[in-house]
Amino acid sequence: MSILGNIFGRIFPGAHAQQPSAPAATPPTSPGTATPSAAQPQATTPAAAANAQPTGAATTAQQVDIEQVLDGMAAKNSQKLNWRNSIVDLMKLVGMDSTLQERRELADELGYSGDKQDTAAMNMWLHKQVMKRMAENGGKVPANLMD
Repeated sequence: MSILGNIFGRIFPGAHAQQPSAPAATPPTSPGTATPSAAQPQATTPAAAANAQPTGAATTAQQVDIEQVLDGMAAKNSQKLNWRNSIVDLMKLVGMDSTLQERRELADELGYSGDKQDTAAMNMWLHKQVMKRMAENGGKVPANLMD
């Protein structure tokens, strides 16, 4: 699974469990409607959705309050993590490896075209992109986290 897919899977409920059965979960009415219907639950295929899915397609499937979920995780975490501003802290909060190598792989996955040696700029871009992708795929994300 992709790094973005791992992030989604830890934030969106049931993302891993639904992934293999996503096409069967939505009964197709015809070949023309099967693809959009199957693509609706964006949490099931976050990598594909992040790269190819039109904005708003997931909002009918399941709206997840990202702020509430992450605040809940933060309340249970012994570390004080600034997930609202830091991709490193966001990845740590959801239990992922936040090494530079992982973040560079995430940057490749999301199409970062900047200098990966400028980690501050890359990290800020990554955080905004992850928040934006969550919003595009069924997450309710505060607007200030995507600016």
